[in-house]
Order: sequence, then structure tokens, then C-alpha cells
Amino acid sequence: MKRIGARAHDYGTLPAGDLAATLQKNGFCCAQVALNKAIQGLDLKPGDLNPGLAWQVGRGFADHGVQIAVLGCYINPVNPDDAQRGELLRFFKDHLRFVGDMGGSLVGLETGTPNVDYAPDPNTGSEETFQALVRSIAELVETAEACGAKVAVEGVVSHTISTPEKMKRLIDEIRSPAMVVIHDPVNFINAGNFEEEARLIEEPFQLYGDRIAIIHAKDYTVEGGEYKQVATGLGRMDYGRLCGLIAKSKPGISVLLEDSGPDVVDICHAHLNKHWPS
Repeated sequence: MKRIGARAHDYGTLPAGDLAATLQKNGFCCAQVALNKAIQGLDLKPGDLNPGLAWQVGRGFADHGVQIAVLGCYINPVNPDDAQRGELLRFFKDHLRFVGDMGGSLVGLETGTPNVDYAPDPNTGSEETFQALVRSIAELVETAEACGAKVAVEGVVSHTISTPEKMKRLIDEIRSPAMVVIHDPVNFINAGNFEEEARLIEEPFQLYGDRIAIIHAKDYTVEGGEYKQVATGLGRMDYGRLCGLIAKSKPGISVLLEDSGPDVVDICHAHLNKHWPS
């Protein structure tokens, strides 16, 4: 029941069929696809995505047996500029409306910072920023519910949703099955909390395991107090713990490699195979 995929643009920016063929040759059955980053010739803006383009992209992947597990649309949902945020939400809604034409249902985003440049901001952890996020996600979920799609939210330690507890609070505030979670344990880890790795891997399964729809897989190192994200198998994360939880509680879920291009793909596959329960 193991399903391993990749972030598509780690394997180039190509026509959809060529990119899917490349992913399939590298041992992947599914992918996260950010259209402007992954598909050659695209520079989509709000209002540009349409059924014909969506069908072409979806067909290119389907012809090679690669599922579009999630469309990446990594806008900043707490951008403090009302006009900019409105256009970003509109762009995300385009993806929600047309993801079904690509054979998928999930559109993914991170939770941002209250800065127009998406830069680190001291107010990221504030209640005001959390409530701004709730308003944006609620608006996106309303569109998702109307068109049978899902908003897939990914936490990051430096963003508005910085801990599993905050993700649970967001789920409780939104109260809709059209909001699901991308669980990337490395995103919750930094140089200050890496010794709590086991908790940060396990706690999301305990708090909101029913909402976890996608797993992101990468790794990290901490050397001389410096934290660095690396490809799966090149770091210190306990993949035995993560793979055991996935196999037990989320069989068949798409596990998508990040920061893991063709130069390290064999290492990544071997590492997952080594730690996946038989």
C-alpha cells in the first residue's frame, strides 16, 4: 500500500506529459504539481486557469499513470494588503474550481506571515494573525465545499500555523471536512526543538489524524546549532517512526518527496524502503 511521489518541479519545468514520464521513470506514482513552477510555458494569473488547460495537464499525467495528488498553490493567506490578499485568494479559488478536471481534489498552501513579501515577521504568532488566517481559510473552504475540492493546509514552524496544537485549533475553528492537512514533520522542527522530534512526528496523528491527507517527506540536519533541510535519507529524522505511523494509520496515503531531485532519488527510495514496515 506504499505510494511514493515527488514535488514535480524538482524534476524540471516541462510539458505535462514529459514531466509525468520523467516522474514515472524515477519510480513515482503521484506528484504535487505547482502549475507555474512545473508546467512549461505557464505564467498563470487569477482568472487564467480554465477547463481546457486543466484537462490537458491532467491528461498528460494520467497517460503516464501519475496521479496529481495535490495542486500546490502556495499563496500567503495572511498578506496584510487587502487588495493583494484578495487576488491571492482568487488565484487559489481558480485551482479549487479546476483541480477536478485534472483528476485531483486537493489544493495545498502554507499559512504565511503578515508581511507582503512573505518574510519573517514578529507578529506571525499573534492572535490577530491567526484570526486573519481563519477568515482566509474559511473563504477558501466555502469555495471548496461548492465544487467538491479540499483545501490542504501545511504547517511551518516560522508561519502562522507553527505547531500541531495550532493546526488542531485551526481545524476546530473551520469545522469543515473540506479542510485537510499536509503533514510535514520536518516543517515543525528547528534548531531549538529538534530534540522533541518524536513528539512532532506523532502528535499530528494523535490530534488530527483523520484530517491528514498528504505526507511530505524530507529530512534535516543540525550541526553546530545550525538547522538545514535536506533530502530524505541524508539527515537524522527517525523515518522508522514516521513510516510505522503511516503504514498503521494511513495506508495508501501519498508520501511526496521534497528537496529530492534526480541526483538523490535512489537514496530517497532506498531509505523509505529500508524503514517501511514489511
